[in-house]
Order: sequence, then C-alpha cells, then structure tokens
Amino acid sequence: MDNTIQLSPKDMFNAYLLFFVIHSAQIGVGIHGFQRIVYYDAKHDAWISVLIAGLATHIVAFCMIKTLEVYSSNDLFGIQQDIYGKWIGNFLNSIYILYCFVAFFSVLRNYIEVIQAWIFPGISTWFLSITLLLIIIYAFTGGLRVIVGISFFSVVLAVWIIPMLVFPLKFSTVESLFPILEANISSLLKGAYSMTFTIIGFEILNVVYPFIKDKEKTSKYAHLALLSTTFIYLSVMLVSITYYTEAKLLKTVWATLTLFSFISFPFMERFEFVAVCFWMLIILPNLCLYLWTAYRGMIRIVKVSHTKFAFIFSMLVFLGTLIVQTRPQINMMNNYLSKAAFYITFVYPIVLYLITMLKKKFTSQKEE
Repeated sequence: MDNTIQLSPKDMFNAYLLFFVIHSAQIGVGIHGFQRIVYYDAKHDAWISVLIAGLATHIVAFCMIKTLEVYSSNDLFGIQQDIYGKWIGNFLNSIYILYCFVAFFSVLRNYIEVIQAWIFPGISTWFLSITLLLIIIYAFTGGLRVIVGISFFSVVLAVWIIPMLVFPLKFSTVESLFPILEANISSLLKGAYSMTFTIIGFEILNVVYPFIKDKEKTSKYAHLALLSTTFIYLSVMLVSITYYTEAKLLKTVWATLTLFSFISFPFMERFEFVAVCFWMLIILPNLCLYLWTAYRGMIRIVKVSHTKFAFIFSMLVFLGTLIVQTRPQINMMNNYLSKAAFYITFVYPIVLYLITMLKKKFTSQKEE
C-alpha cells in the first residue's frame, strides 16, 4: 500500500509504554462524576454496569488489534483510505478528526468548569483556556515520544490518589450493594452505555499502533491497561454506592471530588483542592493524544505543519470555550459526544474488523 507509514526507530516506543498511554487516555474528567449518571439507570447494581462497560472495551480492543495486525504499519486513517478509497476514506477521516476535536474540547471545558466550581469561581474561562492550551501545544510540539513520556508520569505520579478512597470506607455500609442483580438486563446495559463518555480514550490504539516497536506484545499491554482502568472505575463506584445514600448520589454532580472533600490531614484541610489541581497532570495526556491524533488524520488529507495545525486547532477550541459557558450547554455537549463516541469507539471498530477480514479473505482467494 502506498499510504503505509514509514517510521524511523527514533519515532517508535516500546510496547510496555502502551499500558501508560491507554490508561492515561481513559482516566480523565469523566471520573469526577460518572457515578450519578450510571446510578440513575442501574441503581445499586451500577457497579455491574461498570464491569459490562469494561468487558466491552476488551472486545473492541481485540477487534482493533486484529484489524491493525492485517495492515501492520498503518493506522486507522490509512486503513480507511485503503478499504473505502480516497474520497470516502478521507470523508471518514474528517469525521474522526472532528470527533477528536470535540473530545478534546469536552475534556478541556469540563476541567475548566471543575476549577471554577471548586477552587477559583471568579477566574475567567478565557484565561484558564489560554493557559492550558499553551501547555498542551508545548507538549504536542515535542512529538509522540514526549507525549508518551507525559502519559507515563501521569500514571505513576497519580497512583497515590487511589489509596485515598480508603478514608470514606469508614463511613460506608456494605448493605447498600444488596440485593445484587435487582436491576434488569436493560437497566444494566443502559448503565454501561452511560459509561461511554467516561471510558473512551482507548481508541488511540488505532493511531499509535504503527509507532510500537514490538507489536507482538501490543495485545498484552493494551488489555492490561483496560483491566486496570476498569478496576479503578469499579473501585470508585463501589465506594460511592456504599458511602452515599441514593438521594445524595443522584444529586451530587462531582461525586468523586466530594469524596475527596471528606479527607483532611493535620497539615491539609481541603484535600479536594490538591486533587483538582493535580488533575491537570492526569488530563494532560488526554488532551495531547487527541490533538496528536487529529493531526495524524489531517496530514492524510492535506499537507500542514504541526505548529500551524496546533495553532488553528487551539484557536477553534479557544473560541468554543467562549461560546459554551453554562452547565446545561456543557451537559448537552457531553451527551452529544457520548452518543457519537459510542458508535465511533464501540460499534465502528467491530464493523471495520469484519470488513477487513472479508477483504483479506477475498484478496487471498483472488491471489490463489
């Protein structure tokens, strides 16, 4: 194929780092308050919905890897051009670039809202937007290896946050989890569907795959990353269900941050302030990876330098942050993104896998 990516060894990274890339891409602003949305559908069986969503990510990742293995040194954008042709392929690539833009914007805007609601209610949206965009552009211009390094440190330096969930357990009641499986299958699946916005990010595998040196280990580290992410979301959900009452959980917008507000130390009264500020390190890989993915797709369509693309992309995002201001607008944006992400991230990879397998079969028969 003439659109196969040609890479030098210095542009590639070891497969074990894929664990940190996928894990950091999945943990973002969604973890702040996903409990309320899932609980609304599945009630105290919401933790089962989290497990179903986690299982779905493994199935989709399996299809992604099998599709990518057929093409070896090509990404999603090149595969779509090869399967559908130049025009339809580029149209689908454009949709994926738009998806990355909306996902980037949603993560950024939600985090800005959290900062304004919890720490600096009087600070301007435009100031926070510019500050964060400058940091992201600086990291993006360093290339993929720099972004992978940021993902690594994001995961390693954030490990200490998870043990903090032990503190609310002192006031938790395990009885809140019973009776198990009281919700019907439909409610459990709705709850799993509500996890879409929270658990997306692993689709980055479609684009970073050609940059992995030892590709035979891709499946191992990708599934380990998905498993660790599912474990974290399951832990947070179980703690939330046992700590909050039903009425309280359905009214709490940022349930995870509220859990942190309960924690205090002799040298630190407001632990949630630390968590919100530290969360910038956690969402930074999210944003860098979405920007980088959008750029990889754009250069398949038009020739553009990474600095020019980053500037145009950031300007559009900045203008968007000035338009989307209220909580209802942010909720509407999140809902639209969640619906689109379900089809783009969970449904389409399975369809693409089936099409790729059929094409491979017909090509082999034709060659014989």
